Amino acid sequence: MIPSLPQPRAYRVTYKVYVTLFFVYLIAPLLVVAVFAFNDSLFPSLPWNGFTLDWFIGREQPRLGIFYDDPLLKSISTSAWVAVWVTLLSLLVGTCNAFLFEREQFPFRNLLYMLMLTPLVIPGVILGISILIFSNSLVNGIEELFGYEMETLRPGLALVVAGQFAFITTIATLVISARLRKFDASLEEAAMNLGASKLTAVFTITIPYLSPALLGAGIVAFLMSFENFNTTLMLVGSDAPLTITMFDRLREGSTPALNAVSLLLMAASGTLALFSILVQGGKDDV
Repeated sequence: MIPSLPQPRAYRVTYKVYVTLFFVYLIAPLLVVAVFAFNDSLFPSLPWNGFTLDWFIGREQPRLGIFYDDPLLKSISTSAWVAVWVTLLSLLVGTCNAFLFEREQFPFRNLLYMLMLTPLVIPGVILGISILIFSNSLVNGIEELFGYEMETLRPGLALVVAGQFAFITTIATLVISARLRKFDASLEEAAMNLGASKLTAVFTITIPYLSPALLGAGIVAFLMSFENFNTTLMLVGSDAPLTITMFDRLREGSTPALNAVSLLLMAASGTLALFSILVQGGKDDV
């Protein structure tokens, strides 16, 4: 639609209705989850029995709030631990990948770039099963040959980190590469002409330029890891992250406490996403 050209009234009305329905479809489920986090009922559904904060600060069953629910709090800390490691590894490897594919020319470069993108089109469940079968085969093979059992590669948090890292690092690479592509490499050459080493030029000029992309990629990686379910379900051991714990609670019978957890996650995710947009928007002109 070209704004400067007059449009029929029916077209404008249809366009506005479409946009409205689209955003209602996106936001309505989230609003329902948020509202029922305050419902004075044992079930997160109608009828509305009044307002309560029990599902946040309740201290006793059956109205145990999330701030006093030790298993839920432990699963949140487990998810945060996994997300921090996935974020650090993804940023480190993603930055190296960005320099490799944007700065270097080598045989089969395009083929390797396509292979790097492959995890993005593989369903998370398939990726998780593949990693689980590979790690079990590797552990069993080592045990048969050397009599040594590598517990680290058995289902558990280390394997969850490895599974999530397999596809999140690709997203981090794309975000950092997009920023690096805009960088004027002559600035590094000028620094080296003045006596700086290649490494010094990269760390004093290029990396600061990439800082908005690094921050954005870090936030995206953290959020994707924290909310991941499909891949995590295939690789998790006895220490369950939040998504797995919530899934188990739903199978046993949902309470508004899960709505309260969801509301807090939505608030935290929205805050991080807004912070990322503000930081990147403020430095895009640099």
